[in-house]
Amino acid sequence: MEKFILIFHFLVAVSLIGIVLIQQGKGAEAGASFGAGASQTVFGSGGGWNFFSRMTAVLATIFFVTSVSLAVIAKNKTVVDDFSMPAMDASSLDLPIETDLPGLTSDDSAVTESEIPE
Repeated sequence: MEKFILIFHFLVAVSLIGIVLIQQGKGAEAGASFGAGASQTVFGSGGGWNFFSRMTAVLATIFFVTSVSLAVIAKNKTVVDDFSMPAMDASSLDLPIETDLPGLTSDDSAVTESEIPE
């Protein structure tokens, strides 16, 4: 089922890109309003605006639905075990602690709130 939706999603995406690229911009309609080439259009003197806009809306809706369905399928395939993470502290990380820094003693390692400049 997932492969079918993925292939269908790809075909809808390519079709949507093609439909958008075929459409003319809003500036291209200015010449048609004065009668320039209106009789030579494929979709009549009204142009194909209604056809292309409806087709774009339909393809965009199908694209959205297939995107959501693929996301739901991917989410349902993901398996996450319920377990509690162990508490992490500095001793469990096994990091080397530099104690031979000049001027630093073991009592100086903690900073209190009163020492933080504002």
